[in-house]
Amino acid sequence: MELPLAQGNWVLLREEGYSPVQSLVAATGACGAYVYQSVLENSKIPYTFHKVTINYERDMEHAPNPISSISMTFHVTIEEDLQDRATRALRLVSKHCPVIQSLNPTITIEELVDFI
Repeated sequence: MELPLAQGNWVLLREEGYSPVQSLVAATGACGAYVYQSVLENSKIPYTFHKVTINYERDMEHAPNPISSISMTFHVTIEEDLQDRATRALRLVSKHCPVIQSLNPTITIEELVDFI
């Protein structure tokens, strides 16, 4: 199965590209990153966004092993005196991310920030 894109197809096959679960987790992280950047901009917090790292766990005790948790860490540079505000802004990510809002509510979502 392939997802056609302008720059080539995205292969949705675990052995050759990405699994559907990996695609879902990647979409969650990308959406969370877009929302966090918007929140920082709307809060007038200057930042440099470097990357987002995403980890997830699956419930291996229940078939078909659904995702049980997703953790996103946003790696940003923000002035030290604004870091508390930037940390508090994380609480708005899940509320305003349509991908996260579309997930099963049993999936635990964690948003973290790493100031570099």
